[in-house]
Amino acid sequence: MDRRHFIGQSAAALGLLAGFSGHARANLQKAEILVIGGGYGGATAAKYIRLFSNNTAKVTLIEPNASFISCPLSNLVVGGSRTLSELTSPYDNLSKRHGIKVIQDSVASIDADKKTVKLASGKTLRYDKAIVSPGITLMTNTIEGLTQANKDGVTLQAWKAGPETVALHKQLASMRDGGTFAISIPEAPYRCPPGPYERACQVANYLKKNKPKSKVLILDANQDVTSKGALFKKVWAEQYTGMIEYLPKHNVTAVDAKTKTIKLEVQDDIKADVLNLLPAMSAGEIAVKTGLANSNGRWVNVNFLNFESTAQKDIHVLGDSIQIAPAMPKSGHMANSHAKVAAAAIVAELSGWEINPAPVLTNTCYSFVNEREVVHVASVHQYNAAEKTFKTVPGSGGLSPAPSTLEGVYAWGWAHNIWADSLG
Repeated sequence: MDRRHFIGQSAAALGLLAGFSGHARANLQKAEILVIGGGYGGATAAKYIRLFSNNTAKVTLIEPNASFISCPLSNLVVGGSRTLSELTSPYDNLSKRHGIKVIQDSVASIDADKKTVKLASGKTLRYDKAIVSPGITLMTNTIEGLTQANKDGVTLQAWKAGPETVALHKQLASMRDGGTFAISIPEAPYRCPPGPYERACQVANYLKKNKPKSKVLILDANQDVTSKGALFKKVWAEQYTGMIEYLPKHNVTAVDAKTKTIKLEVQDDIKADVLNLLPAMSAGEIAVKTGLANSNGRWVNVNFLNFESTAQKDIHVLGDSIQIAPAMPKSGHMANSHAKVAAAAIVAELSGWEINPAPVLTNTCYSFVNEREVVHVASVHQYNAAEKTFKTVPGSGGLSPAPSTLEGVYAWGWAHNIWADSLG
């Protein structure tokens, strides 16, 4: 079954591509649907609303960047085995193939009462339904001195794929042989739980080949590795013997940019040559500014049947910004899954239909332990009506027994398929 056939069958099974009444079609044609953010969540939602509505819904995507750049696999750019261009896709197909209006701009504010969005350029747009998928905000103020260190170019996060990703690789390449690359990890939840551990592997892989006297220091605020722990530890011991040092329960509280000194909550100060300090994270800035982040002022609570914010009606929030369900990762694949459930629900609501009472989400996270070998973790999440949340389906998950080059092929296959699914 090819991808288009699969999409058509999936949508038909949801009752979304056929059987529109005249009234339902009119509602869809009149509705203005704004999608804020063109990442894995937003781009997918925009496309699937058009697909599920049989191209009758009016969809506008607002995204400040000219092209989509994938955060998954961007650690390969940090490690020097891939280029950023290999992870970059244009937004052209969303407009040319699917009739989505794409505006390259950022959102300055949302007025939920008036149902309007003001763009940074000054233009105001109205909406009947808004989808907000803004990713995450790095809470640099949680590490004293980090904001200034970032401004000085001493510290980089590269947790949003783009120029910083390339800049971090340049810092790594410029580091002396015998130097230390330090990466800090905040307490969960944070974007992409396997990501920092994969990055440590990619940095160590580069150092092993180019600066073998150097080391990677992982300062983890968590009790232990938060994802694929046994697999990563085995790789560190076998492939990067003596090169990677993992220190759990090491919470970074401050940084001195001038001396490149990292201050910890309990332990003694540490100095390093390259400082890749990841602070705590929260919902994307626009979600916080709009008052959507009603879970400790940090994450957005949603109704998991349609991903509508519990703070504001007709605003649906996807991806990394939400308060996650149990065992739900903040990953690109999960944002893609959120988007399809939300798109189906929005089209159903505008058509006067009952929304799907039992949606299902899937997720796969691949991690490169060197430039070719990969491990993965997968899961399936079913909506639980009694608890009003998603729960993992018993026995549905999967974890690699060991790294393999075959999984590396699968990882690139996954990437190209999900890029095509979101943007093609």
